[in-house]
Formats: sequence, structure tokens, C-alpha cells
Amino acid sequence: MRNMKTSAYNIQKNIYNYDETRVLVGKKQDYINASYIRMSVGTQQYYYISSQGPLPGTCDIFWQMVWENKSNVIAMMTQEVERGRVKCHKYWPDRLNEPKETNKYQLILENFQIQDYFQISIIRMTDKKTGQIHFVKHLKFTTWPDHGTPQSSEHLVKFVRYMRSIHRSGPVIVHCSAGIGRSGVLICIDVILKCSDVHHPSYSFLFLLRIMRKQ
Repeated sequence: MRNMKTSAYNIQKNIYNYDETRVLVGKKQDYINASYIRMSVGTQQYYYISSQGPLPGTCDIFWQMVWENKSNVIAMMTQEVERGRVKCHKYWPDRLNEPKETNKYQLILENFQIQDYFQISIIRMTDKKTGQIHFVKHLKFTTWPDHGTPQSSEHLVKFVRYMRSIHRSGPVIVHCSAGIGRSGVLICIDVILKCSDVHHPSYSFLFLLRIMRKQ
């Protein structure tokens, strides 16, 4: 989707999503730079949302996307600032029991763990109008620089396996900065690991990337 209005909500002005697979938010089908990704392993279907990192002006719609899709896992593959450049706004609460407010939701950090190479935040979302509650696990991988490689491939695989083990509902939401580099690699790794787990012939990265680029 490409026009002057939507460009203002994109981190990189030359990266757009397809109308056929873009995520539509709310009754007005508001714009967010995020796309549905569907991958198959045998007869099993795996669903993701690949998104750019939230900007100050897109945090509200990002959380609305989480709520409407009932996603219980967010995998963040970037730091807020890398090499002196802002890559992503801090859109989640980072202090226990200190609410972060959006237009529609109250976000409360209920628990927080720091691992050697990623962080786990358990966030309670409350719809301000209805009082309904939804819990989200926010995973932040901390050892993969932009335009670089992870410090440890073993750590990345463990992160992906943990992400998959806690997934319960909705698409897994994955984002880096622009939502096309580290996010895509993470999805590819998850699919390849699934192939291995169910003894399905493994796809090549190139084959998976071709499928993903169409979405």
C-alpha cells in the first residue's frame, strides 16, 4: 500500500506491504506496516505477523493489532537504538505495576526476566471500555545487531524454540526495525526447526524466502 499518507507511518519510505496480505486494524481498516505471513509444514499451517518496529505515532495501532489478533507472543529482534540510530520506539511498559496507556488499552508489566541473550516481559492488556484482559509475552532478543549476525546461532535457536513453546493464540508477531531482515530470518528458522521436529523434508532458506516475499 503506497501513498503519501501511509508513508508517514513507515520507518523506511521505500518498503511497503501488499494490499492482499497487509494487516487491517479496526473497523476503518487503519494502516499499519505489518503483513500476515502463512507458512506450511506438511499439513500444518503456521501464522505470523511481520511488522516494522513501532514509531511514536504507531504504538497505539500496534497494540490494537495485538489485541484484535489475540496474539500472545511478540518477538522483538532489534534494540531501540543501534549504532546511534533509533530503530524502534519503546512501546511496552518496562516498570512493574506502572501502567502504560494507549487510547484503547492499559498495559501493565506483571513480570520481567533477564536471560543471557533475551528478555521476557509478561504484559497484561486491559480494554479500557470493556474491562476485558489479554496477556502477552514480549520477548526481546538482545544479541543480534542490525546488518550483522547473532553472537551465537545456538542462542538464536534456543530463543526460537522458547518462542514456539509459549505460543498459545493468534499469529506470532515478529518485528525488527523495518520488519524485513531479522524478522524474516526468525520466521525461516522457526519453519525449518518445525520441519526437523516432524521429520518433514527441510526447505531451503531460498525457497522459504521466495514464499515469504510474496506475502
